Amino acid sequence: MRIAVTGSIATDHLMTFPGRFADQLVADQLHTVSLSFLVDALDVRRGGVAANISFGMGQLGTDPILVGAAGSDFHEYRAWLDRHGVDTASVRISETLHTARFVCTTDADHNQIGSFYTGAMSEARLIELKTVADRVDGLDLVLIGADDPEAMLRHTEECRSREIPFAADFSQQIARMEGEEIRTLLDGATYLFSNEYEKGLIESKTGWSDAEILSRVGHRVTTLGSRGVRIESVGKDPIEVGVPEEEAKVEPTGVGDAFRAGFLSGLAWGVSHERAAQVGCMLATLVIETVGTQEYELRRSNFMERFTKAYGHAAAAEVQTHLA
Repeated sequence: MRIAVTGSIATDHLMTFPGRFADQLVADQLHTVSLSFLVDALDVRRGGVAANISFGMGQLGTDPILVGAAGSDFHEYRAWLDRHGVDTASVRISETLHTARFVCTTDADHNQIGSFYTGAMSEARLIELKTVADRVDGLDLVLIGADDPEAMLRHTEECRSREIPFAADFSQQIARMEGEEIRTLLDGATYLFSNEYEKGLIESKTGWSDAEILSRVGHRVTTLGSRGVRIESVGKDPIEVGVPEEEAKVEPTGVGDAFRAGFLSGLAWGVSHERAAQVGCMLATLVIETVGTQEYELRRSNFMERFTKAYGHAAAAEVQTHLA
């Protein structure tokens, strides 16, 4: 199964604030916020939703195709992804702009405040999926992740016109999108990914109920934080999958991307949605235990040992067949 992952490619600047954001906010002054946080640590890491998801899929051996735009400073990042099983040949390189940058501060309660500079990402709208599909002899699924909004719309329309199944995943871009844009991006998707907060925001902005949205997509996948994930399909009982036990909770950035990487890898293997979600939750657990979105190491014996403990021997035996 050939899966293309479209979306942002970025450098993450991750900082840690030892206090709580909530303690610095004055309820009746939120209209004129002016705050500066003295942080304890700074880590500069590779990131971007499409690159993070592709990295995780590469770790699981499912040969993802990364589709996005980066700057001329991308050469070291490209070499890293190539070494970890990612096809980067469809990344567009800007002649004038730097690779996008995400700056994020996390407080003691794991709340986050972030800013995103688009940079070369604005040129993702110039990428044609037909060119990608022709190069790899066809695409079975395209994940349309957070990206330049025009690129997301173009990729969605092209998937519809060429009858390529697609997964809608607005992520950080949902805050700037209007209802009509969201309706256009999700209608007809094979999968709709969001977290629990984004789920409510999608319903609020589109004016569509939970049931109506579900009727317009094949499957709705909602991550629930520490409670795991819920998968809904029309006419079927929801599937809920819990998360494995964490060894430590270090840094939440990239956890959602890792879940998607595991889930999409499960689809590529042809396993059930429940099994795919279990793989996603296991991979997400590795990420929350590590600073940085692509700094975790997937050691297969350790992965399978923890997977077995969380989901049982029958589930592990099925996954082991593909992971090996």
